[in-house]
Amino acid sequence: QDAFVAFHVDKVLVSKYLKPLQIGELAPDQPSIEPNKNEMLVKDFRELRDTVEKMGLLEPNQLFFFLHLAHILLLDSAAWLILFYFGTSLMPFVVSLLVLTISQVQASWLQHDLGHLSVFRKAKWNHLLHKFVMCHLIGASAKWWTLLHSQHHSKPNCFHKDPDIDMHPFLFTLGKKLSVELGIKKKKYMPYNHQHKYFFFTLPPLLFPTYFHCHTFYIAYTKRYWVDLAWMMTFYIRFFYTYGSLLEIKSVLAYYFIFRMLESSWFVWVSQMNHIPMDIYYDKNLDWMSTQLQATCNVEQSLFNDWFTGHLNFQIEHHLFPTMPRHNYWKVAPLVKSLCAKHGIEYQCKPLLTAFADIVHSLKSSGELWLDAYLHK
Repeated sequence: QDAFVAFHVDKVLVSKYLKPLQIGELAPDQPSIEPNKNEMLVKDFRELRDTVEKMGLLEPNQLFFFLHLAHILLLDSAAWLILFYFGTSLMPFVVSLLVLTISQVQASWLQHDLGHLSVFRKAKWNHLLHKFVMCHLIGASAKWWTLLHSQHHSKPNCFHKDPDIDMHPFLFTLGKKLSVELGIKKKKYMPYNHQHKYFFFTLPPLLFPTYFHCHTFYIAYTKRYWVDLAWMMTFYIRFFYTYGSLLEIKSVLAYYFIFRMLESSWFVWVSQMNHIPMDIYYDKNLDWMSTQLQATCNVEQSLFNDWFTGHLNFQIEHHLFPTMPRHNYWKVAPLVKSLCAKHGIEYQCKPLLTAFADIVHSLKSSGELWLDAYLHK
């Protein structure tokens, strides 16, 4: 199946675990593809997948990722050195915060690459460096991230299946159809008609320092990810020891909370610009390519956009080929666009600021649809 092929690098290794599950063959007169899936699109996408492999687009450039890690480590060190050499007055404090925020966000993009097994061809090296970057440099559980993010990729924007949209309906009402459904049922957890306003000071700045901060420890503890927890503690020991030697306890806590808020804001705007404005509904059990395209859109390419978003401006290509090294997205994009045109599938690509604005517009539209359904039978 396309999902199996998309997620696994070493298919020979993982295939042996599937053999005990094979209980028989389909009868000759039985279709191999479900009727609600586009058979020609499935065939063409698999041919594209073969082309991608033959072009070597799944092979990582080790120098690219080494330089990316190096600039993260340099920024991480620079944040502390700024306070050490220039003191802890307001200006060095602010500059250090910004430098550490950049380092943390760029580390989150790198851990994303490692979690998708796209940095090394050997899975074990990806897993090992993933723990170093995610647990030690960022302070979160690598297995926690893999658990949630794999579900997101399997069924993006599918209510009850994609954990990234669990905020519906408790904080926000998402998707046009789900919003109307919520209004008809007369459910109101928040003033959804104002959600495009309270979004600015809730989800972007508070996701990391509140929910994610607690959830990663909760999952790591309840699922007994002891190795992850040990790695995570090295981050907090290192952070509070190094910064605690320069700042008073109140200043250290303020410093920590502020950089987490800045990091969270950056991450949320980038991660949601490709998904929230797209179709959000129950699982329609479509073929792999249709499932990904209805839930994702791209942002225009530029050196800044690539760096700022960790190449998540190529969200379509990333979702179709999650193990592809991000430096190759731009190479496969024309082929994906051509396949979409052939089958009449919309391939959305927009400017960065437009993508940010579309988050707010979609929230406003969903809120208005909810209100209209809520007030009328």
